[in-house]
Amino acid sequence: MPEDPKPDTNAEKPTGGSSAARRTPGKGAGGRQATPAGKGLGGGKGAGKGAAKAGSRPAGKGGRTRPQQAVVAKPKPWGLIAAAVAVVVFAGAVIGYAVHAVNEKNENRITAADQIQGVQVFEYAAGQQHVTENVTYTENPPVGGPHDPYWADCTGTVYDIDIRHENAVHSLEHGAVWITYDPDVLSSDDVATLSSLVSDNGSYLLMSPYAGLATTSDLQSPISLESWNHRLAVDSVDDPRIQQYIDFFRRGTDADGTSLYPEVGASCENPDFAANPLPADASSEPVGNSDAPTTDSAAPGTASTEPTTEPTTEPSATTAP
Repeated sequence: MPEDPKPDTNAEKPTGGSSAARRTPGKGAGGRQATPAGKGLGGGKGAGKGAAKAGSRPAGKGGRTRPQQAVVAKPKPWGLIAAAVAVVVFAGAVIGYAVHAVNEKNENRITAADQIQGVQVFEYAAGQQHVTENVTYTENPPVGGPHDPYWADCTGTVYDIDIRHENAVHSLEHGAVWITYDPDVLSSDDVATLSSLVSDNGSYLLMSPYAGLATTSDLQSPISLESWNHRLAVDSVDDPRIQQYIDFFRRGTDADGTSLYPEVGASCENPDFAANPLPADASSEPVGNSDAPTTDSAAPGTASTEPTTEPTTEPSATTAP
């Protein structure tokens, strides 16, 4: 059998390059087969899949999914809502009451003297003279005619004496309402009620006792209200006509806008008279304010004790039913 040929030891060896170039393609160092891409060093399929899963996780999540946080709704401010509703209801009630009160007042509003039952009407002309002597008036209490040049203070003034009538009539000429009462008939509580009424209503009002009002006057009534050319007698301080009379006749005007008193715009302030009032039947004295020339007697041809213009001969004929 022929012998195998021996390798030629003199054959030329490859030169240059690294040892890696002499390795068998597809094998790693030491003759190992190179690991295919996508497989781990262990060569198992599971390792490759694990690597793929790890690479597919979202960046920044750290490989774990955070649970969603529960959204907590803010509680409604029921206290504020209830308070707002209460305020609205209260405001509505107040407005409703005010509207009702105004409507009721307008329904009861007096627009003419004859709408107040029992009012007497007289006809004293404007321009009555100022006199310094005492006057015997036809009406008792008087409602017009010659009068003292100094008016009685009528700024809601309550007198505790029967004041000089001539000064009070001058106040009526300025648009005041004069409330008189019989001190021998009216109780102290009733007097206090009238006093509060005068004080509460304020300007262009005055009040004084009037001796014999319920017994010797032509009214025969414990309470009387006077304004220029008008008068009303009542029996009780609770009579609603008292307030009606004040509202209509104090600086009053008729339905057509005509003033019911002569001296529109005249003042009612005379603090000197309020501090030192002249009593009834006293002689005239200069007390405080005067607004016109003074004469010693009434106009020529007219007795100083009589009004310059006669009232209606029968006041009851011009009394509101």
